[in-house]
Amino acid sequence: MEPIAIIGMACRFPGAEDSETFWQFLRDGRDAITAVPPERWDSKAFYDPTPATPGKMYTRWGGFLEQVDHFDADFFEIAPREAIFLDPQQRLLLEVTWEALEHAGLAPAQLDNSQTGVFIGISNYDYNRLVCQDSAYMDAYSSTGTLLAVAANRLSYFFNLRGPSLAVETACSSSLVAVHLACQSLQCRETNLALAGGVNLILSPEVTIILSQTRLLAIDGRCKTFDADAAGYVRSEGCGVVILKRLADALRDGDNILALVRGSAVNQDGRSHGLTAPRGTAQQAVIRAALSRAGVEPAQVSHVEVHGIGMNLGDIIEVRALQAVLLEGRVRDQLCALSSIKTNIGHTEAASGIAGVIKVVLALQHEEIPAHLHLKQLNPHIRLEKTPFFIPTERQPWPRGPERRLAGVSAFGIGGTNAHVILEEASIPPLTTSAMERPVHLFTLSAKSAPALQALAHRYAAFLADHPTVSLMDTCFTANTGRSHFAHRLVVMTDSTAHLRQKLAALPTEHKPHGLQRGHVQSRQWPKVAFLFTDQGSQYIGMGRQLYNTQPTFRTILEQCNEQLCPHLDQPLLSVLYPEPGVTSPLDEMAYAQPALFALEYALAALWRSWGIMPAVVVGHGVGEYVAACIAGVFNLEDGLRLIAARARLLQTLSRARELQAFERTTAEVAYTRPRISFMSSATGQLVEGAVLAQAEYWRRHGWEAVPSAVAVETLPAQGYTLCVEISPHPTLLEMVERCGPEAGSVWLPSLRRGRDDWQQMLESLGALYVHGVEVDWLGFDHDYPRRRLALPTYPFQRKRFWLGANGVETSSHEES
Repeated sequence: MEPIAIIGMACRFPGAEDSETFWQFLRDGRDAITAVPPERWDSKAFYDPTPATPGKMYTRWGGFLEQVDHFDADFFEIAPREAIFLDPQQRLLLEVTWEALEHAGLAPAQLDNSQTGVFIGISNYDYNRLVCQDSAYMDAYSSTGTLLAVAANRLSYFFNLRGPSLAVETACSSSLVAVHLACQSLQCRETNLALAGGVNLILSPEVTIILSQTRLLAIDGRCKTFDADAAGYVRSEGCGVVILKRLADALRDGDNILALVRGSAVNQDGRSHGLTAPRGTAQQAVIRAALSRAGVEPAQVSHVEVHGIGMNLGDIIEVRALQAVLLEGRVRDQLCALSSIKTNIGHTEAASGIAGVIKVVLALQHEEIPAHLHLKQLNPHIRLEKTPFFIPTERQPWPRGPERRLAGVSAFGIGGTNAHVILEEASIPPLTTSAMERPVHLFTLSAKSAPALQALAHRYAAFLADHPTVSLMDTCFTANTGRSHFAHRLVVMTDSTAHLRQKLAALPTEHKPHGLQRGHVQSRQWPKVAFLFTDQGSQYIGMGRQLYNTQPTFRTILEQCNEQLCPHLDQPLLSVLYPEPGVTSPLDEMAYAQPALFALEYALAALWRSWGIMPAVVVGHGVGEYVAACIAGVFNLEDGLRLIAARARLLQTLSRARELQAFERTTAEVAYTRPRISFMSSATGQLVEGAVLAQAEYWRRHGWEAVPSAVAVETLPAQGYTLCVEISPHPTLLEMVERCGPEAGSVWLPSLRRGRDDWQQMLESLGALYVHGVEVDWLGFDHDYPRRRLALPTYPFQRKRFWLGANGVETSSHEES
């Protein structure tokens, strides 16, 4: 089968808020089982040490998440009344899925209306039981809030996803079956991206009481998988989500590939010794099928995350099934570790399969297998001596080597639905560098509230302190492209990770820290941007040189202009702009000044547009009017350069009649079209009709008439163009505005400024546009440079308490996730 890439993941398990802390928890060999928290139920009221006592449970243990009653309803645009009736399993899935997408470097907004599938393992109805205890709780929200199907559907609704959306309920194998179905959906081209995972919360005592009647639970609250004393499991909570994509697509898109799903399979026990009794031959069959679809030989598997819940008979059957399959073709030194995540966190039931997947992905990344806990004496019916199989009771190195590392993950449902997945290590992509690189970078953060923005900045400061050698370019790229952009914004211009960390850490104390801009976008409407192109007089030797040396898009445009101007200039444009040391440049001669200014302004405008900064209106002054027309599409670049070169000769020559005739001939040869962008007259401040601009007469008259004043500068803000970008080598119009006093609410931004570093000025203006609500194409911003996505801090949800109560919604102080 076609390999499937895991490009992102997120989780909440007992003792761990995310995948990073989950790994540390596993690496430390910790046990997350605790007494039942009093907010779940009164354990004294339900406890009786005698098994099978009606209405009682003989265990007080479990693996529990903290504050499952808290939720950031505002972030997910859910009204307080609806949030009360929203199953915390659905709330958890919303948050963890968001985190998984961010971990993948995918801005959730980019998935809008996409063919993305959602596959969620879920089986617990506990919150529904709480709702049904009182008929007063039953309203329009209580059905959608607690139906299992809606757990998946709500994700599709919130993110506006159009692929298949289904909840999978096969008991303990639910989330691993969900992964299998997600892979199949990708392989058959039904989806292009898939969200797969599972969730389980224990909110009421009924299921634990029922399981106590069947004696499936461990009295001491521990999953002692493979141990001679194994006699049941302990229930636990958790949520995990992985982001899946076809490998070829992930490679094409430059995704951060964490691991590969090489193959998967699902089957059923059929009629066995009992509905709940495991069947070894069926387990063998599902493992063989997964190996076959993966194109993997049994002896290549070096680790298996077993189902292993700690039931004596079940453990024996599972090990024997694994040995029957994986011993084929294996020699003694081809070792295979068998371990179970359930010894650390308990049995997360519908979420147990995804817990195993995430554990193995982390082990592959960190090249180490965590310790398997609670094994004091091996079950005498499990024979591992003189075999390649072993149980890692201590951390085991699992290094990369000449052979690819492969692992299996098993999950078996109590009703007989079995699943097995084969995972493979991801190859490490080679680091690429570019001969061109900008010397400074922009880093953006945004949130839905000011406290969340502050918390997010704190997270990044801590991350950079812990990862001082992380690539600044990739950090900025991932933060800019891999996150949705909200109303509360900040941007930092930076040249090092140390500087970035310093600015973020100082955010609470500095009112206006240098190099950092903040803004709160008040309107959901994108602001209208005006491009202003200036006339001759702002040119200088070396204008735009740093951009030419470090920005491929800008350089390509100037080189194109240089080539097209060759028939019209005695000296090449580039030698005029950037002369060799000691060589005199004729830049201030009109014949060169106007074409040079045209080329530079056109290249600047192209650069802005490649970053997604699109003008709603263009205004030109003198030479700038020709550039504005070219940007608006009145004529193409070649014709624009030909026009401006003829105009420059006309205005400079003493033989005016001859040059005027040549200019008129030139204007007649140009192919004019109606502009695609509004075009404002610098003389009147009014829009010029497209039909007028598309006539040679307009440009013939403009060529020799006196240059009018820039009245448009005064009228733009009144017409709703509050963000004005001057496209020139020096902000002459901006200086005029500053002398006159800018209109309140208007923002005037230069592209370049004489005597200032090109990138410093360009990025400062781009940052200002961003914090004022302009949508920046951050992928376009880094298009010319090699970049890769990183796993960076995720959104700090600002939670309040939402729970069933006589007074409706109950709230507490904000809690950051």
